[in-house]
Amino acid sequence: MRIMTVKKFRQKVVAEITLAHLTQCAQELGRTLTTEEALDFLNQNGRAYEMWKHMMQAGEEYMKSALQTRTAVPIPRTGTGRGRIAVQWC
Repeated sequence: MRIMTVKKFRQKVVAEITLAHLTQCAQELGRTLTTEEALDFLNQNGRAYEMWKHMMQAGEEYMKSALQTRTAVPIPRTGTGRGRIAVQWC
């Protein structure tokens, strides 16, 4: 698993669940999964799409929660040398 650096500027966040993640979770639960079983698990009855929807929903809920604070969020302008600040009031 790659660890994200904290201070890197990002334009997007991409998350993925790999077969390695799946087999590790199974091991933590006391189960073992072969690669074929992990593939079957992910692709059974639309499970991969359901997992993606849950990941997106969790990310959106996190963003909403973080935006509910009354903290200023600096928004840099490229090329002008000036920045802007957005304030979320809830």
